[in-house]
Amino acid sequence: MSRDFGAELDSVSARLAALEELIRSSEGVSGIRPKEERNNLAAVIDAPSPESADCAVYYAGYFRNGGQLIRWEPQEKQSSDLFGLSESLTAKVLSALGHKQRLDILLEVWNEPLSGTELVERLGMGTTGQLYHHLKALTGADLLVQEERGGRYSIPSHRRLPVLLLLAAMSGLIDTSDYIDLTEARDEAHLYLGAVGDNGYDPHLLLWEVVRNSILEHEAGYCTELSIFLHGDHSVTVADNGRGIPVGLLTKTGQPAVQSVMTKLDLFKSPELSFMAPGAKKGITVAVVNALSDSLQVEIRRDGSIHRQEYRHGIPRSEPLMIGRTSETGTSITFTPEPDLFRTTFQREQIEQQVNVLKQSFPSLNIAVYAG
Repeated sequence: MSRDFGAELDSVSARLAALEELIRSSEGVSGIRPKEERNNLAAVIDAPSPESADCAVYYAGYFRNGGQLIRWEPQEKQSSDLFGLSESLTAKVLSALGHKQRLDILLEVWNEPLSGTELVERLGMGTTGQLYHHLKALTGADLLVQEERGGRYSIPSHRRLPVLLLLAAMSGLIDTSDYIDLTEARDEAHLYLGAVGDNGYDPHLLLWEVVRNSILEHEAGYCTELSIFLHGDHSVTVADNGRGIPVGLLTKTGQPAVQSVMTKLDLFKSPELSFMAPGAKKGITVAVVNALSDSLQVEIRRDGSIHRQEYRHGIPRSEPLMIGRTSETGTSITFTPEPDLFRTTFQREQIEQQVNVLKQSFPSLNIAVYAG
């Protein structure tokens, strides 16, 4: 079989250029390429030669150690190398690091060596015995070294960049921790919904939490209309003309604000910011509604734009997508309760009875119920 050496050289050049740009940017050197050159580079990378692997990872880096700058030479790992790693050994390494206090220790000694006493004080550990249990595991795995008996602990130089690379990989998976929490919420639905009846839990409990959020907007002076739409597929929509949930990145989470609101169970810890069902131990928030729904869609009208995001079993299907322009503001949430948990449907008569109570409490809020 003949080889296309020109294509292979182009591929190698593109890889080296990408690594060079990565290194230059990490060192604070301006290395932005002209737009045309960047487009050509992408075109080459997107059209690999037939001999190239199915996938590969390229990485490089550096860190400062005192007055020295230690570089990590550009490296490449083929998918066959990564998928061929021993599962048991990989699991053992992840297990050694899979403890919050061990990660706390590694991060604390990253910038400076620390003694056991200093670590106990900084990490607020109750006893030195608790600390030394983790130190023994980390030193035994060569992830920590001790200067001398009784001396300070530090991360070996040859382990620092692999730890950084692992943290970089975790940053791309960090949102899965939210979905783990949502799964646990489904498994422990009784904590949020109280006692279960013969026909499952009451789906109206989820509805009243979504309605409560619109009422909070009204109390803040931003919402005058609230509509509840009952659909034939057993879903329900709650729409208001409030400010609309922000869609920009939330500094605290690094996610779009609406996604954090919909997926982080611990975002609002105050009891006043949740709906407490009779007999429940935990309050229902919008994130809990999302967790206990088969599907959920949120549409936001804010800052002249309309954004939409869809969820399935609490997990976002995409980023918030801009789907139009508008001069209106507000939020619309449509959700279908999880049928395994909620075996009854929304009852219009029951909803209208509660709406009449709400109208008396909030006479300036126009509330309407529609059945399609």
